[in-house]
Amino acid sequence: MIITVTLNTAIDKTLEVPNFRIGRRHRSVDQTTMPGGKGVNVARAIKRLGRPVIATGFAGGATGTRIVEALTAESVLTDFIRIGEESRTNTAVLDPTTGIQTEINERGPAVSEREMELFRDKLLYLAQGADICVFAGSLPRAVETDVYGSLIKELRKLGVTTVVDTDGEPLRHAVRAEPDVVSPNVIEAEELVGHEFNDDEDRMLAVAEIVEQGPREAIMTVPDGVFAKVATENGSSQLYRVRVEQQEARAAVGSGDAFLAGYVAARYTGGTPEECLRFGVACGAESTQHFGAGVIDPHSVERLLSQVEAIPVSLPAEVR
Repeated sequence: MIITVTLNTAIDKTLEVPNFRIGRRHRSVDQTTMPGGKGVNVARAIKRLGRPVIATGFAGGATGTRIVEALTAESVLTDFIRIGEESRTNTAVLDPTTGIQTEINERGPAVSEREMELFRDKLLYLAQGADICVFAGSLPRAVETDVYGSLIKELRKLGVTTVVDTDGEPLRHAVRAEPDVVSPNVIEAEELVGHEFNDDEDRMLAVAEIVEQGPREAIMTVPDGVFAKVATENGSSQLYRVRVEQQEARAAVGSGDAFLAGYVAARYTGGTPEECLRFGVACGAESTQHFGAGVIDPHSVERLLSQVEAIPVSLPAEVR
């Protein structure tokens, strides 16, 4: 079983508005409303790939009820802790003429210490039957920034593989807790290592530097694939540049969630590090053809897989 943890769940409403301009009145040509938050998006994609997954986290008020009911309608198993405050609603406007998406995310509910303790107990119970746990997304108000880190330490004692996709201070604390995998995007990775990247060599050096901070593996997502340092079957590690020709995207937002879902799904079924990375990149690229985060077509993923290139690389001798 795979667990996804989304502490700041949401209802995500996306409007497709051609020639969107600030301060103007517009009419949308398409729209979608679906449960969201990064962990929920990952769970949706994992389910579509046919792997066993359960989504957990917090859900509050009428919005929380909508989240659970919508996931149930998608046949995604859920086991959320109900909280007193209302879960958030996020709104995004996608301009198909430019490909630019504008997002307005609510800050989310405050979570009490008691609710956090109930969740911790819930997760440790679910983890007894789990192989992998994905911690993804932002934190609600009043939750300590080291929460992912403390939960990672607990799950490591149970032998559960831990995967993290977050940013800022929660990511810093999570990295120090030595998870199995962290998967930041470029901006998140730059914040983590403390400097901007100028070229591919900088990006490759960055994933190696992130691994030195604690996690066993680091995978940085970029528009055309990933840079990664992963553990190999013989106990050593290998740097990879994995890429696919960029697709003409309908909506690129959420492709990182689809990548992570594909990577985790392949890892769950025993794929090699290279196979997991290639499958994840194919999932991320395929997801850009759909309107809605975590939406992928498994048959199209398989067709795209042959176009994904995985290149083992080495660091310059002077920085090894």
